[in-house]
Amino acid sequence: MKLALGTAQFGMDYGINSIDGRVKASEVTDILNYACKNGIGLLDTAPSYGNSEHVLGNANVKDFQIVTKTRHFNQTVITNKEVDLLNDDLGQSLKSLKHESLYGLLVHNVDDLLKPGADKLFNQLMYFRQQGLVSKIGVSVYTGDKIQNIVDKFDIDLIQLPFNIIDRRLIDGGILKMLKKLGIEVHARSIFLQGLLLMTDDRRPSQFSRWNSLWGVWHQWLNDNNITALEATIRYASSIPEISKILVGVDTKTQLQDIVQATKGDLPIVPKDLFTNDSDLLNPVNWTKL
Repeated sequence: MKLALGTAQFGMDYGINSIDGRVKASEVTDILNYACKNGIGLLDTAPSYGNSEHVLGNANVKDFQIVTKTRHFNQTVITNKEVDLLNDDLGQSLKSLKHESLYGLLVHNVDDLLKPGADKLFNQLMYFRQQGLVSKIGVSVYTGDKIQNIVDKFDIDLIQLPFNIIDRRLIDGGILKMLKKLGIEVHARSIFLQGLLLMTDDRRPSQFSRWNSLWGVWHQWLNDNNITALEATIRYASSIPEISKILVGVDTKTQLQDIVQATKGDLPIVPKDLFTNDSDLLNPVNWTKL
C-alpha cells in the first residue's frame, strides 16, 4: 500500500478544501483504526502542525511508522545552539508520540541545510540514526530546484516533495529517476494540491480563474473517461514507480474510505496538455499573491 496518512489536520486547520477545521479526537481514532486495518502503516507529522504529535500519542499509534520534522531555524548560521534545539525537539516528539524511535526525521525547511554550519545539523541527524532513534533522515522540499544541491552535499535516505497530476517538473527534469538511482525514498505530498484539484468549477475560488483553460482540459478528460478527480489524482501518483509513499490528509474516516476505494481501478492515458509549470499555481505559498 503506497498510501500514508498526513496528520496536519489533526492539530490545526489545514488546506483550502477544509470545511470543519481541526479533526476531533474521536474522529482521529476512527481514521487511524481504519488506516491500520487497510494497510496504511505510515503517519507523517511535525511539531509545527499544532498539537498533532500530542493528538497522535494520545490515540495510541504504536503500530504505525512515523515521520516527523525539525523546526524552522530562523538564524542565518547554524550553530551548536540550533543543534541543541534539534536534540530537545526530537526528545519532545518522541515523548508526545509515545514512541521510542521514529521511521524518519526530516529537515522541514530545506534552506536550513543550505546555511553556513548546516553540517552541524546533519551530523546530529546522522547521530540520531546511528543511535537508532530514527531509521531514516532527510529533508522536506517545496520546490524541486534545491533537490540537486541537497543530494550533492548530504547522504539523505528520505525526501518529501510536492507532486500531482498537473505538475510534471520532477519527471521531465529527471529528478525522480535520479533520486531512485541514489536509493532515496520518495514520499509525495500535495497530490490534491491542497484540495484544489478535487473542486468543481463552481467551488473553485475565483483567484484561480487565470488557469481556466487548464481546468477545462482537466474536467473534460475526467468526464470523457468517467473517472472522478479523486480517482485520477490518486491513481496517477500511484502509477509513478519512483514514489514510495503518497501522503493524504483527511478530516473524516469516510474521506479515507473514499481514498482507499479510489486507488482501485485503471488510469486512462493522461493528456499531454494537462500540465503547467506555473509556480504561482503549483506552490500554495504563492496563492496569497493571486
